[in-house]
Amino acid sequence: MDERPTAAPAVSCRNLTVAYGGHTALRDLDLDLPAGRVTAIIGPNGSGKSTLLGVLSGLVDPASGTVEVLGRRPAEVRRRVAHVLQTTTANTAVPLTVRETVRMGAYGHTGWFRRLGREDRDAIEAAIDRLQVADIAARQLVELSGGQRQRAYVAQGLAQQADVLLLDEPITGLDLVTQEVIADVVTSEAAAGRTVVLTTHDVGTASLADHVVLLNTTLVASGAASEVLRPDVLARAYGDHAHVLGDGTLVIDEAHHHDHRHHDQL
Repeated sequence: MDERPTAAPAVSCRNLTVAYGGHTALRDLDLDLPAGRVTAIIGPNGSGKSTLLGVLSGLVDPASGTVEVLGRRPAEVRRRVAHVLQTTTANTAVPLTVRETVRMGAYGHTGWFRRLGREDRDAIEAAIDRLQVADIAARQLVELSGGQRQRAYVAQGLAQQADVLLLDEPITGLDLVTQEVIADVVTSEAAAGRTVVLTTHDVGTASLADHVVLLNTTLVASGAASEVLRPDVLARAYGDHAHVLGDGTLVIDEAHHHDHRHHDQL
């Protein structure tokens, strides 16, 4: 049984609405996310998962409503929030090495115009070791596989030494080694008292989180995995794309995605 004391929520959203032009990405969202835990956000394509992470990191401004991260507006706590975007492509116009990429995360902690101290340099090396990219630290991102690049980006997030780590589909479509390495990092970050919020299309991944949020533009459900990842609840968001196999495995069948079955990650 988890006996950690209940803390104030790391994230609180009230009547949060986000719109792009004529499209509403999130509508009237009332949501609290627990501090020091792993929260998985799941929902169909276009349900607002990535948009929500953008709001929490201060990259996306709401159209209405309020959002607090660590008790403050996102713009006020940007150095305490690390956001690893959903990308496994590298910008060929900026030939960064893995070490340079991870080092950039430390400047998110100190600010661009301050010299990195011993603590920052130690955090960079620790992140490189934890994501198992020391052997490729001198290579450019454009030379790497998608999984290697993703590990470099997650290492960059760790080097920021943030209190909140946001990961946008951190293991989707990547090799098994990368999935396992990132899953271990997620677990250890939460064990150290930091808050991890990740998006996923995989029901199995979500089932291993401490807290699960089911979105479909609005909030469909929020709570323990056993409460949210039931077939009848998932059907409210996915409709007839949610299936239960004969062995009880839940499968989400979405257009442009493969079947998402249980994986023993996170």
